[in-house]
Parts: sequence; structure tokens; C-alpha cells
Amino acid sequence: MILQRETVEGRWETHRWDLHAVVPDVGGETRTSAEAERMLLRVFPGREVVIYRDEAEGYYLNVSSGAPSVFVSLRIDDATGEPYPFLATLSYNEAARWMDSNERVERAEAWPELAAWLGQWVEANYRPEPKKRQRPKSFEGKEGRFRKEGAS
Repeated sequence: MILQRETVEGRWETHRWDLHAVVPDVGGETRTSAEAERMLLRVFPGREVVIYRDEAEGYYLNVSSGAPSVFVSLRIDDATGEPYPFLATLSYNEAARWMDSNERVERAEAWPELAAWLGQWVEANYRPEPKKRQRPKSFEGKEGRFRKEGAS
């Protein structure tokens, strides 16, 4: 995973960190891969994405979106004050749950081989739940409601 720091002209901040890309693991330690006057790229190797069978619907939603993505939860290191990738997922639903719990989640387009592999996994493992027909609730007059509530 690669995070990018950009210098910004702002009243409240001097720079901003964003997820730049997710690439196959390059190994080694966290390091700076490029640095310019207003930009820095930092590589965070060794992060894993684990596939869970019960997240198959979330993987399906990701693959069928037209732009399969890797969703990354970013957290702030207490010692340095800089962000780092905490968790990564390919599940649209899992990323949504993270966002619902106020995690900072960013997305990067999955590289072609990962997107193809995920598509194959979804094809082999995802079976949508059959839709259940909901019967309309019958209309109940006020007399019926009053009898159930114990009124006379």
C-alpha cells in the first residue's frame, strides 16, 4: 500500500495524506519511495487481505461495480501523528461497516490480476440468496385494532 502526502496551502493544515495506490506486496520495511518538494510517497509492505466466505456478497458487490477496489482503513500513529494502513478488504460490505463505525476508509482500484482473481473467486463461491416474497399486510379496521388492544 502506498500513501501520498501532499503539501496544501491551508489555514488549518500544512499537508494531507491520502491512499495513493494498492500494489502487490513488494516486501521489506515501511519506506519512502519518492519525495519531491510538495509530495512524498510512502510504501507500507506486508499488509494482508484475507477472504472470508461469509463476505461473499460484499466481494460480489465490489466485483460487479465496474471498478473493483481495495478498501483500506487508515489510522493515525500516536507516536508520529502520521497515518498508516490498519486493515484492508475487498468486501464492499465490510468497508461500509468500518465507515459506519467512524473509521477513515479510502479506496484504491485493484490491480488487474487481483480484480480477475476476485471475480473468479466470486463466480466459484457466491450464490445469491433467493428472494422471499413478502405478503402484503391485510387491512384491519379500527374495530379489529380496538379488540386486540383490549378496548371496548
